[in-house]
Amino acid sequence: MSRDPSRRTVLAMGAGAALVPLVRVLPAHAGETAAKDAIHGLSVFGDLKYGPDFQNFGYVNPEAPKAGSMSFTPPNWAFNQNPLTFDTLNTFVLRGNAPPRMEFCFDTLMVRAVDEPDAMYGLVAESVSISGDGNIYTFHLRPEARFHDGSPLTAEDVAYSLVLLKEKGHPAITQTVREMTDARALDPATVEVTFSGKQTRQLPLTVAGLPILSKAYYETRDFTASTLEAPLGSGPYKVGEVDPGRSIEYERVRDWWAKDLPVSRGMYNFDRLRIEFYRERDIAFEAFKKGNLTYREEFTAKTWATGYDFPAIRQGRVIKTTFPDLTPAGAQGWFFNTRRRKFADPRTREAIGLAFDFKWTNQSLFYGLYERTSSFFQNSPMMAEGKPSAGEQKLLELFRGQVPDEVFGEVWSAPESDGSGRDRTLLRRASELLAEAGWVRQGNRLVSAGGEPLTLEILGNSPSFERIVQPYVNALGRLGVAAQFRLVDASQYQSRLNDFDFDMTGRRYSLSATPGEAIRQFWGSRAADTPGSANLAGIKSPAIDALIEKVIHADTREEMTIAARALDRVLRAGHYWVPNWYKGSHWVAYWDKFGMPEAPPAYDFPVETTWWYDEDKAKRIGKPD
Repeated sequence: MSRDPSRRTVLAMGAGAALVPLVRVLPAHAGETAAKDAIHGLSVFGDLKYGPDFQNFGYVNPEAPKAGSMSFTPPNWAFNQNPLTFDTLNTFVLRGNAPPRMEFCFDTLMVRAVDEPDAMYGLVAESVSISGDGNIYTFHLRPEARFHDGSPLTAEDVAYSLVLLKEKGHPAITQTVREMTDARALDPATVEVTFSGKQTRQLPLTVAGLPILSKAYYETRDFTASTLEAPLGSGPYKVGEVDPGRSIEYERVRDWWAKDLPVSRGMYNFDRLRIEFYRERDIAFEAFKKGNLTYREEFTAKTWATGYDFPAIRQGRVIKTTFPDLTPAGAQGWFFNTRRRKFADPRTREAIGLAFDFKWTNQSLFYGLYERTSSFFQNSPMMAEGKPSAGEQKLLELFRGQVPDEVFGEVWSAPESDGSGRDRTLLRRASELLAEAGWVRQGNRLVSAGGEPLTLEILGNSPSFERIVQPYVNALGRLGVAAQFRLVDASQYQSRLNDFDFDMTGRRYSLSATPGEAIRQFWGSRAADTPGSANLAGIKSPAIDALIEKVIHADTREEMTIAARALDRVLRAGHYWVPNWYKGSHWVAYWDKFGMPEAPPAYDFPVETTWWYDEDKAKRIGKPD
């Protein structure tokens, strides 16, 4: 299952802001409250691990050599990026399929420290001042910031970028930054960003993580167009060799203006990052075995259990290992498109979910390597358990009568089957629920009161899922549901998701430790009708909307956690999905030519940016660059 949107949710760039082609010059704000002193970092709840004089992040090797290459297939992606193919290099809009990691070509005002839940520190912005009311953030830019063509990166570029992205960017950006009302250059080194007063605590950090575009470059081009022209950027990498749909190389910018900053030291160590695109996972695995790919994160249990027994493994030239995954696992499952009338009744959705025998699937197909996903906040303190706490109960009481009564009792979890693949007790309960929802058995099929058969098309883009889905399809058939697995190519798959043209499809929502505006895009009513949004299920619930706001407007982490648990209870009671599976580790194999820090940080797994090429190891295994 994909990690889409990725752990960098949306590559840690959340959303953006947009403006018209011209940056407006406005009079100074009158009567605004006094600004706080300039600070070097931001976090949602004000805590920072690193002081103003820190030299590098603690999870990097500041002496890592700069050399060599890494070739891989991307384990995560965002915006309009597609891991299977690409036809454009414009990644910040909805149109087209872009290659993952295009964001490495662009600098941002600030960057994440991924050993903290949400803290950010200055990159293009050396510091930031915040008005007393928290509605104006003034970023003070480093004068040495440059684009790759040597032109200066100024406040006008920043303001232009934020406004352009808000107006014309990908829906993941435009919908997230609605409460950013303006961005303007006060002088070449100072940009002022204004918020409505309704913004969450995380929105300024999201804005600080948006890409900075060259105003001079994009004023002469259609920002929304699909194009294979390599864009002018300012980041640690630039586009190198491109073979559309097949491969792309990102070349390290050796004279990158920010390479010696504390937020960059020890990072971006490979001279080249090469991404290969394969339509089928088995073919990608063969490429890895041959050494055409040098790094692989595995997501297929069968391959992990049985496939890593080839000569390079036995010779010690390829290392197979696991790394702990301490980040929230998020929600992985098959999501119903509730915009379709046949899935409007939650009893229908619950019944269809009961037909999936995870225990049998895990034993028979996954070699017992997975656990069942239960929560939308799996593997995190925000996951609801048992009965509501006093804090959760208090929140949920606000919505009594608007939410299912079951949210006030034990949290809903999919019942465990007997592992037979045809648990009669669960299938009997599913039949009862379908009957309660108005479906009538006619021979071997279920029909509505109007005679419409209950059909279910499970949309996918990888043939590797067919062996998992087909037993589920067979179980649904025993209930009278005419189900099928529909495999389409990568471009058609993305187009159908953008248009919500599906019955059910798989998705993993990977969350940060501090959920922000992005969860409005996952589960909020406004996003349900926005083409290209991440609310695939089409969830529209005033109670869920209100609980989302409680989460993202919480004043403390404790309040946020309580609200998230209450939200989790309501989402799970809605039966918007058939929950899948998860694991608390990264399955990784790599050709033994890399060095790496002692341990990955708690809130990300930044292999491409923190590992490095080890020349001695590469010579030992006969794979020098």
